[in-house]
Amino acid sequence: MFEAILLTVITASTPLVIASLGELVTERAGVLNLGVEGMMIMGAVCAFAAAQLTGSPHLGILAGILGGAIFSLLFGFLTLTLVANQVATGLALTILGLGLSGQIGEAFVGQPGVKLPPIVIPLLSDIPFVGRVLFSQDLTFYLSIALVIGINWFLFRSRTGLKIRAIGDSHASAHALGINVIRTRYLAVMFGGACAGLAGAQLSLVYTPQWVENMSAGRGWIALALVVFASWRPWRVLAGGYLFGAVGVGQLHAQAFGVGLPSQLLSALPYAATIVVLIIISHNRRTTLINTPASLGKPFVPDR
Repeated sequence: MFEAILLTVITASTPLVIASLGELVTERAGVLNLGVEGMMIMGAVCAFAAAQLTGSPHLGILAGILGGAIFSLLFGFLTLTLVANQVATGLALTILGLGLSGQIGEAFVGQPGVKLPPIVIPLLSDIPFVGRVLFSQDLTFYLSIALVIGINWFLFRSRTGLKIRAIGDSHASAHALGINVIRTRYLAVMFGGACAGLAGAQLSLVYTPQWVENMSAGRGWIALALVVFASWRPWRVLAGGYLFGAVGVGQLHAQAFGVGLPSQLLSALPYAATIVVLIIISHNRRTTLINTPASLGKPFVPDR
């Protein structure tokens, strides 16, 4: 019983972790992208459509990544090239993504999905309890762990990661040192979009292998809150993602066990938890200010 619940928590937490990691890199570069929800749902519909048309869930994963990355380019063009307001643009792209995905996915409603199979690691997967939990998971789970390790090394151990953090802390100073701020931010935005698309692909190929309109169900907003919750640190994103995933799964099991609370209230628990966490974080303003990229959300126009 506990093993089944833990497996469900892992499946529910994986898209939150992946989307949050992508947004973390984007924000470390000083760009606030509120369009994560729209990019996730575009990744979900592109992944499901590609998997249905080709019969390959792995091609579906690639399509989801590309769908999110291409959609993020629109955000990049509007905010980095045309210097549009990042908050307004992100909100607009979320609305656009929800509407466009519904239009694209209309032909796939009700069709059985192509589920991404688990990767069973010989011998290790036979270990009682641990084997099934850690060594018999789908590709997106292993990618989420690899992303945590890779991004942590990249941001804090590599030269390029140092440049990204420098841009996020002071884009004017980074520009004065000869760093191409706009190009770096474009790449960071595309990486964030690709991660959001991968998270969306996990939703339509693993978590619920079918296409349902608005199936991201606010997870993009939770991912945004997770970045703040984690103080822009990859390992904390992993912990926070599983915490929020456990809350979401917990409310489902509470409904199944017939807990004497309205189902609507139980369904709202993950989002209520998000609000509570943000309130708690806001009380420690010193820690928040120290970790927040100083140029986050601020437009940059290079000298001509």
